[in-house]
Amino acid sequence: HSFPKRRSSDLSKDLPGGDLIIHAGDFMNSGYDPIDIARFTNWYSSLLTMDYKHRVFIAGNHDGMFENKPELAKQLVDAYSGGLIYLQDSSHYLDYSHKNHNDTEITIYGSPWQPAFYDWAFNLPRNGWELELKWKDIPNDTDILVTHGPPFGHCDVTPYGNLNVGCELLRARVDELKPKIHVFGHVHSGYGYKFYKGTHFINAAVLNEKYKYANKPVTIDWDPETNELEFI
Repeated sequence: HSFPKRRSSDLSKDLPGGDLIIHAGDFMNSGYDPIDIARFTNWYSSLLTMDYKHRVFIAGNHDGMFENKPELAKQLVDAYSGGLIYLQDSSHYLDYSHKNHNDTEITIYGSPWQPAFYDWAFNLPRNGWELELKWKDIPNDTDILVTHGPPFGHCDVTPYGNLNVGCELLRARVDELKPKIHVFGHVHSGYGYKFYKGTHFINAAVLNEKYKYANKPVTIDWDPETNELEFI
């Protein structure tokens, strides 16, 4: 597949800086060109100059090399020693500072999987046992959950038929876990925010259905103790 080039300069001008930045996947073009990974990691590493001390990301269905050639992809990511944090069915623990509290340890968990969508990367059968096992692996103490796709019913409506296309099994697991924040993308038309039963759901897709940069990056001020959130 061929997709328009994503220009990191477009994003950079709309990033105000902060303690933590999260990318929920789809940073490659064809999914198989290592140059795409090098460009992304070079840009993501450079955000340290904007005070983004913690730079977390996962892969998405456009990032095929992370599934098909994971060792090579990891080498390209590790070539940048600026502290990039790649999560694939794994957790990262960090001390998060907030103006109203002392440092608080938070747990971030990331996973790239989603219900099958054409023949792209990180596909598993919808409502199948494979996906159910992936979601069961999410630790119970997760504060911030990052997945590529949305849970069913939350910021997941497609313009094609006005249907909810998120993952039903992910929704069931999220309802159990009740993370404080759930960040995702994948369904571009679902860009936006929803608060439901104690969880902030954020679809942070910056591209529209035509892969054009149309939505601003979501920037928030978050208090991990009270789970209060303010958009900036």
